Amino acid sequence: MRTQNYSRKRQAIYELLLSTDSHPTAEWIYNSLKPKYPDLSLGTVYRNLKLLEGNGVVKSVAVVDGCERYDARMSPHSHFVCKKCARVIDIFFTESMPDPIPDMVKRAYIEGVKDVDSYNLIFYGECDKC
Repeated sequence: MRTQNYSRKRQAIYELLLSTDSHPTAEWIYNSLKPKYPDLSLGTVYRNLKLLEGNGVVKSVAVVDGCERYDARMSPHSHFVCKKCARVIDIFFTESMPDPIPDMVKRAYIEGVKDVDSYNLIFYGECDKC
């Protein structure tokens, strides 16, 4: 993790995000870490999430039901958001089903886009649990 100053709480937030694929909210992170760090505040969680996001080790996936959801898996992938239960699922592309984004980026350059530095492809619908 690339950060300016080491912080136990920041490290704990980052490690918690790495340990889950649930794409948690800041509140979920706060509630999960509060027993171990009694002086932790929700503001501290939000500030550290923004710092980690600025350092490129965490990303905001989507706002679901009014809450921002976070991911520490930085390998290229997309997401699916269930409109019924708010579940967020990673969508990884394979050789047999390649990522369509590179071709879309090429098309954007053809159409006159100067620079593409990131993308966020999100599918919405109903998951298999609903």
